[in-house]
Amino acid sequence: MAHTHPTQSTPSQFSPVNPLDIQVNGYFGGDFTNPKITAEELHTTCVALEEDGVDSILATVITDSVDALCQKLSHLVKLREQDELAKKIICGFHIEGPFINSEVGYVGAHPADCVKPANVEDSKRLLEATAGLTKLITLAPEFDEGMATTRFLADQGITVSAGHCNPSFDQLRAGIDAGLSMVTHVGNGCPVTLPRHDNFIQRVLSLSDDLWCCFIPDGAHVDFFALKNYLKVAGIERSIMVTDAIAAAKLGPGLYKLSGMDIEVDENGVARKPGSPNLAGATITMPQIRENLSKHLGLNDEQIKQLIDTNPRKAIGM
Repeated sequence: MAHTHPTQSTPSQFSPVNPLDIQVNGYFGGDFTNPKITAEELHTTCVALEEDGVDSILATVITDSVDALCQKLSHLVKLREQDELAKKIICGFHIEGPFINSEVGYVGAHPADCVKPANVEDSKRLLEATAGLTKLITLAPEFDEGMATTRFLADQGITVSAGHCNPSFDQLRAGIDAGLSMVTHVGNGCPVTLPRHDNFIQRVLSLSDDLWCCFIPDGAHVDFFALKNYLKVAGIERSIMVTDAIAAAKLGPGLYKLSGMDIEVDENGVARKPGSPNLAGATITMPQIRENLSKHLGLNDEQIKQLIDTNPRKAIGM
């Protein structure tokens, strides 16, 4: 497949786009992973997203017990149904876990004690909790026996993404054959140090003709020079930019919560579990993504639109 590569043209102004951010854990104080998020908090979050030019999002919840996830999702569905702006902004849900890899590094900021192998029964419960609004599920292919869950979800029209995982090349290929079509935040959800050649990032890039590759372009999750390399391999027409925003987005440095865990945001806007080198979501906004793609990668309006508007819609079938 011939790939479209980044150019060095810098736009003088941005062309109209309708960004769809498929990974948003929270925003401007509202935390989608909080089981007690209020209607007011949800509305304030949606107002802030709209003010930042975001057309729509997938509200994202991370690993927890299946019971707790179902409760969180059902609560969000109820609040969304009561708020016209929330119905406009939240076009669906992204469930990131609990079917991921619990190994240190790969598990990231997710609670390892809640991680479990992928299975159809729990998947059905999660889908029921969102009343048909689940659009995307992130899982670890190596813990999906026979790729049965991937196949089940894909048959339901759910986009299945590999993330917080370490499948072998053959396992990744088998996942694709079963319906896996995306990779969540490439370059993240893995240990800080990896084998130099045979690692998950290299396996993904080698199969990028068959996968949507998502990236967090904040300069912390992926250095801009590395992101430029990744785009050259994966191609702009198969790549997607996401914020992976948490409740701290737009609020500055300080201590925050993510699914009940303490998260510290430093003066550069980088979020981590206190004392850990691993990142825990992001605080970047969509306007900042557009600025970074233009300034640091030299992308033009058309390319930026493809990465934050056209491609995410194609990837989740919207």
